[in-house]
Amino acid sequence: MSTDRLDRSTVEAVVNHYFDGLYEGNAEKLGAVFDHSADLRWVEKGKLQILTVPDWLERVRNRASAKAEGKPREDFIVTIDRSDDSTAFIKVRCQLPPRYFTDYLVAMKLSDGWKIVSKSYRYDLRE
Repeated sequence: MSTDRLDRSTVEAVVNHYFDGLYEGNAEKLGAVFDHSADLRWVEKGKLQILTVPDWLERVRNRASAKAEGKPREDFIVTIDRSDDSTAFIKVRCQLPPRYFTDYLVAMKLSDGWKIVSKSYRYDLRE
């Protein structure tokens, strides 16, 4: 297997771990794929919002998961754009009904493996 294919499958494995953590509401799984310095960014009422990963993980711990609530799971990778062997831009779609997300993840191959170093997202509210 080529190194490029191996790295792509490794990036996909990180994203799938991210999907599992989101659906299960598992802060430990999510924390394992994010670098500790990462943050989450989104626009709310025209203003940029920024949340550190530790603060986000605390929110995850304190909310009911989609899995526990029996909500449907649908998540998928839209695209992975690799600029070199250690940087990837990943666009994904996922849902925590009634919120339907488009996430833009930046992942980098660090000394301890691939980690998500940045997440920017938007969502729609649906009934």
